[in-house]
Amino acid sequence: MKKSIVVIAVLLAAFQARSQKVAVGVKVGANLTKITGKAFKEMFDFGYNAGAFAEIELNKSWGIQPEVLFNQVNTKTASGIDSVFNNWQQNISSVQLNYLTIPILLRVNVNSLIALNFGPQFGILLNKNESLWSNGQTAIKSGDLSAVGGVTVSLRSFRFFGRYVIGLNNINDVPNSDEWKSQQIQLGVGFKF
Repeated sequence: MKKSIVVIAVLLAAFQARSQKVAVGVKVGANLTKITGKAFKEMFDFGYNAGAFAEIELNKSWGIQPEVLFNQVNTKTASGIDSVFNNWQQNISSVQLNYLTIPILLRVNVNSLIALNFGPQFGILLNKNESLWSNGQTAIKSGDLSAVGGVTVSLRSFRFFGRYVIGLNNINDVPNSDEWKSQQIQLGVGFKF
C-alpha cells in the first residue's frame, strides 16, 4: 500500500512538471453495483462514492486523470447460498463492502465540453476484518482490479460523469469454483478548484 502511494505520488509529480495544465477537485456520486456468482442475486444495488481527482493535461487532446475514491458496494445474497457453501453464516441477506479505489485513467478530450476516460482501477477492501464466513475465514479477497470506461462533461468548474466499471479478477476467497466478479455503474458530479 505504501509503495503504491509513493509510486503514484512520483508519477503525479513527474506529470505535473511536464504538463501544461494541472487541476484538482473533489467528486461525489452514486454507484449501482452487482456481484455475479451463484452466491449473489443478479441485481444492481445502490451505494455511493466520494473522493478527489486530478486532471493532468499532457496536450490539448490527451491527459491523465488519477483519482482516489471511497466506494461503497452493496449487494444481496441469493436465497440458496447455504446450499452453495457449507458452514455459511445464516440470515445474511445483504452485504456491504467498502473499498478505497484508485482509478488511473487516460483522458481523451473530444472537445472543451466532453472527455472520454479509460483505464484500470485498483481497489483495496477496507472492511476485510468483517467476515461473511461463519468460521472466521474471509469470503472476499482484499484487492480488486477493474477496467473503467466512461465520459465526463465539463461545465466551467463542474464535472458530471458516468462510468461503467467491470471487475477483471475473481474476488471470491472461499475455496470453491464459484467466481465472483463485480460490475458497477457510477454517476456523479465533481468540482474542479
